[in-house]
Amino acid sequence: MTVRRGPVSLRLRVTAAAALGTALVVLLLGGVAWVGIDRQVTAQLDAKLDSVTQVTAADLTSLRVLEGPLPLPPDYAGTLRVGELVLSTTAAALPPAPEGWSDATVDGTQYRVRTVEVISGLGATISVGAPIAPARSTISGLHRWTVVIGFAAVLVAAALGWLFAGVAVRPLRRLAEQTRRLGVDPAAPPPRVSGAKEAAELAAALRQLLDANADERARRESALETARDFAAASAHELRTPLTAMRTNLEVAATLDLSPATRQEVLADALRTQRRVEATLRALERLAAGELSSGADFVPVDLAELLDRAAQDAARSYGGVTVRLDVPATLTVTGLPAGLRLAVDNAVSNAIRHGGAHVIEIAARDGRDAVVVTVSDDGTGVPVGDREVLFERFRRGAGAAPDGSGLGLALIRQQAQLHGGAAWFEDSPLGGVRLVLRLPRAAS
Repeated sequence: MTVRRGPVSLRLRVTAAAALGTALVVLLLGGVAWVGIDRQVTAQLDAKLDSVTQVTAADLTSLRVLEGPLPLPPDYAGTLRVGELVLSTTAAALPPAPEGWSDATVDGTQYRVRTVEVISGLGATISVGAPIAPARSTISGLHRWTVVIGFAAVLVAAALGWLFAGVAVRPLRRLAEQTRRLGVDPAAPPPRVSGAKEAAELAAALRQLLDANADERARRESALETARDFAAASAHELRTPLTAMRTNLEVAATLDLSPATRQEVLADALRTQRRVEATLRALERLAAGELSSGADFVPVDLAELLDRAAQDAARSYGGVTVRLDVPATLTVTGLPAGLRLAVDNAVSNAIRHGGAHVIEIAARDGRDAVVVTVSDDGTGVPVGDREVLFERFRRGAGAAPDGSGLGLALIRQQAQLHGGAAWFEDSPLGGVRLVLRLPRAAS
């Protein structure tokens, strides 16, 4: 069975990193010091031995040295020779050796030996030996101190790392506590810490994330509220025509009507059915507009779009003159289907509700926006009703009986989706002009 270990704390990680880093440094410097101690103590021993040898050789100016022992420090050994003949020696007689440095062992004692010539021409040499044991004892003692100091340095580094890491992670602990509190109480203040740049940056990132979540939650709640209102209003608007349809059908099914009356009842039911169908179609388009996103906005050749709308209107509405006044090239960023829907609804409203016989579709290119107008010669719209008719399910006094009351709401929705606006003004043709202002780059 695999045991899953919990995450290691940042404080412990910092402590381990400090100890490991110090251990590496101590190992490197300790190795250098280890070798340096050996060389330094050995060099000191050689220097002292060379000095003693030179002083002793200088004192041997006569053969009076034969009358007593060699003048050497205690524990030193020395031997004076001429060829194979030993002229003088200490208790420990050093073996013959060439001039220079050598090592020798006498009676179990190791010596560092220095051999020099003392009487030129006679081949007399003196060998002086210094015991190596004291130097090695000194080297061993220094090596032990090096190891002790190294271990102490690692322990001190670990302790300081633990202490400083605790201070360093304190802002992170405060940040974690504030975040946990926010999870329990959404009304708690957003995380805000100081003392460490990284903790402050993390707190700022968390605040940004929380703000984004709050904005998204607000948009979602707003969309939900809009959907509730939309559903309630739609249900209310559909209930009346559906009730009327049911009444007409019940009358036609249960009463003995004359053929003319029955035909009138069925015609009224058919008109009501068309109204319901138009309302559902408009609701579908409104919902599609609400669900549009930034990815749906693309460059649109508005001149070509308006040209096609004018041609389709001329074919669909016989007896209506549709004129077009747009530049040869006119491009905006927007929703192609939404823009076409707005223009088609404007033309349809002018003909079906305003009784227009002449429609003029025009467009003008401004510095930062494009203005599209649909002018007609119909009955027009009273000034007092020009704003309220853009509301959903609002119908004018002269509206066709099978209208949904959503055509102008769809036009304003598309204008707002593009970051623009829609309004009515007087038409030079005598009716009313619908103005659609579209920024070049939709917001």
